[in-house]
Amino acid sequence: MNTIQSVSAFHRLLSLPEPKHPLVSVINLSESVFLEDEVWKGFVNRFYCVALKREAKGKVRYGQQHYDYDKGVLSFTAPNQVQYLDLHTMECGEGYLLIFHEDFILKHPLAHIISGYGFFSYAVNEALHLSEDEETNLIEIFHKIDKECQHIDKHTQEIILSQIDLLLNYSNRFYERQFITRKSNNQQLLARFEKFVNDYYDQERSAEKGILTVHLIAEAMHLSPNYLSDLLRFHTGMNTQQHIHEKLITKAKEKLSATELSVGEIAYSLGFEHAQSFSTLFKKKTRMAPLEFRAGFRLS
Repeated sequence: MNTIQSVSAFHRLLSLPEPKHPLVSVINLSESVFLEDEVWKGFVNRFYCVALKREAKGKVRYGQQHYDYDKGVLSFTAPNQVQYLDLHTMECGEGYLLIFHEDFILKHPLAHIISGYGFFSYAVNEALHLSEDEETNLIEIFHKIDKECQHIDKHTQEIILSQIDLLLNYSNRFYERQFITRKSNNQQLLARFEKFVNDYYDQERSAEKGILTVHLIAEAMHLSPNYLSDLLRFHTGMNTQQHIHEKLITKAKEKLSATELSVGEIAYSLGFEHAQSFSTLFKKKTRMAPLEFRAGFRLS
């Protein structure tokens, strides 16, 4: 796997001159041309990317899924995400690409805050769709960052970071708005999620395949794990893992109250390799050990 270590190296791969700032750059996509290089067949980089694009085309692969690069207007990637580009189909189009190295935010509060923005791990097909006003607001921020890169002094980093922070806050707002405006489609996704989880446990797949995981559900639904969790949290108040645990406990209670299965047998049927792991989770969620629950249920 190839690693693009620096902003300068990325500029060269897009046939661009050296960046004005070594750790941050705003790239005009209309001036960019992908250099023919093996790196695009599989790479990771050391920087964050925020792409605001128009008329872009091409295929991008994350993991085992291929996506159309032109779906959505604003997309995000974090450092060390594996990416693949098909140069035969890629066209940069118009727009801007903000890149900033992970070292640029070290020792700044943004270094801790940025991990809370799940959209840096969304897939390309989960990009934001912006209104004209929203797009204009973000382009102004891109321009301010680009202007600040032209003259570097002791204030440059703080000013740019404040603009990046503003950009991410706007993006967070726009994603929440998108969750609302796509309500009909999201309701279908929520129904599919509920059916998948129910079928997994009702058909006793856990005994064969193990504990249901966030990644397994996301893959089955053709969504990124972070997007699925953020969507569920927005609409239900719980993320994917919390939903899985809720279903696990519900099924465990059914088996404890309606069968004579041992705790170990119940744990195995739910996908746990060790009964102790099941008991720990059950007690954490119910404040009772499994056998305490069974005894209390029968007394009642």
